Amino acid sequence: MFTDLPTRRRFLGWLGATAAIPIVAGCGGGSAQAKAYPVEFSEAEWRKRLTPAQFDILRKSGTEEPFSSPLLKEHRKGTFVCVADGNPLFDSHTKFDSGTGWPSFWQPLPGAVQTSEDLSGGIPRTEVHCARCGGHVGHVFDDGPPPTGKRYCMDGVALRFKPA
Repeated sequence: MFTDLPTRRRFLGWLGATAAIPIVAGCGGGSAQAKAYPVEFSEAEWRKRLTPAQFDILRKSGTEEPFSSPLLKEHRKGTFVCVADGNPLFDSHTKFDSGTGWPSFWQPLPGAVQTSEDLSGGIPRTEVHCARCGGHVGHVFDDGPPPTGKRYCMDGVALRFKPA
């Protein structure tokens, strides 16, 4: 009667593991990396074009240390652009001090960014990508100031400031 128990356990284990594959595959950022973007290079070419820190953040969805970005103290008029492709992402008038340690903005420029779900940290977050190259530039949260109530929390390593 119980002679098929090991086989049944193996089958149920296989069934559970198979059901988990889509969940595990969906973890982490990088969903934007599978999409086609106007600016695309091979991994080797991205490594040549970017510093190791930029590559880690933009192409591997890394995060810089809080309070390490010189852009935290940038208060001039101008535009924050994607360091990988020069795409204008944020106008300086939308920058604010969130106290989080990362450059924060309440609104991107129109069409400048795209978002995707990020499950890599154990809690769902919204990952922000450059709309031209798909590079990870940070996350957006619903705890920002008016008028949008959004906090685009960006990695300074992924940005470059262009004064007006």
